[in-house]
Amino acid sequence: MKKVCIVTTVHPVFDIRIFQKEAKTLLANGFDVTLIIQHTKNEVVNGIKIIALPLAKNRFYRFLLGKLAYKLALSCAADIYHFHDPELIPWMLKLKKKTKAKIIYDVHENVKKDILSKMWIPSFIRKPISFLFNWYEKWTAEKMDYIIAATPDIAGTFHQNNVVQVRNYPIITDNSSNINQYNDGQRIELIYVGALTKIKGIKEIVEATKQVNRKYCVHLKLIGVFSEKDFEQEINKIIDCDKIEILGFKSQDAVYLEMRKADIGLVCFWPEPNHIEAMPNKIFEYMSVGLPIIASRFPLWLEIIEKGGCGLTVDPLNSREISEAIEYLIEHPEERKEMGENGKKLVMAQYNWDNESRKLLEVYRNL
Repeated sequence: MKKVCIVTTVHPVFDIRIFQKEAKTLLANGFDVTLIIQHTKNEVVNGIKIIALPLAKNRFYRFLLGKLAYKLALSCAADIYHFHDPELIPWMLKLKKKTKAKIIYDVHENVKKDILSKMWIPSFIRKPISFLFNWYEKWTAEKMDYIIAATPDIAGTFHQNNVVQVRNYPIITDNSSNINQYNDGQRIELIYVGALTKIKGIKEIVEATKQVNRKYCVHLKLIGVFSEKDFEQEINKIIDCDKIEILGFKSQDAVYLEMRKADIGLVCFWPEPNHIEAMPNKIFEYMSVGLPIIASRFPLWLEIIEKGGCGLTVDPLNSREISEAIEYLIEHPEERKEMGENGKKLVMAQYNWDNESRKLLEVYRNL
């Protein structure tokens, strides 16, 4: 039995892509799977051995976890190491040199573009850092046995032959029926799932909800956590408690339950460099439960959502336009229902983890 060690210093222990999709898929197909990740204790969950890294108190402390992750990974004596964070690149190269094991770099973000939107990096050095990292990532990628890219945009940043796209599409589960069944009653439930930050368009979503015509009863649920205290305070000052509810972090099952109770899914990211070609998992999760979507009018998203007939696209910086899209879907319940059904069909046929898991397993078979 081949031994696989998955390593991340960034992601939460039961991360959907890492734990729920990739680790479980590998285990189900005969691999011995160990996961080195931030957690409160060492344990075995669903057959996956978890080796706990200390919980990072801040961004700086997280960077210090790399050396410890390297030592723990070395002690695993795995045949294949599969890592998920760019800050681990030097440690994984060192591991490869020392063990001769196979190394997979799983790239979730276009980091070169992502750096340009990092508010905690002073603006005048973002471009130089982005340039240097891009050079470094491309140089080191040639030393990896495989690059797994979460989107076509990410895959396009690498030019060698060992790049495979494994997209972050949802797992098809029993969560796929919408409880509200396209509610045409008095209250319309809006939902957003994900990070609560400025560049995810949270303020615009909140303002759009408040601007919806008073004759309609709308309620917005925000599921996620704030990473910036100042922004959290700004949002708390403008929310209308009768219309807007912040639910914080919820488990995957609880998130699906809330989505199934909703009528419209929102994902109105700002047009930041790393957003325009991104493919957020939440889009496809909304589709999987039959939710019509209101999303940013990026070319890729327009292709998926409007041409797929499963929602509307808007200018994410224009709260009035977002509110008008909400009103349109409220006023056209049959069209709303059809959009939800179209999205669900697309997920069942195309945008699902069953299809992507085959690509992951092909990588491992090749190794």
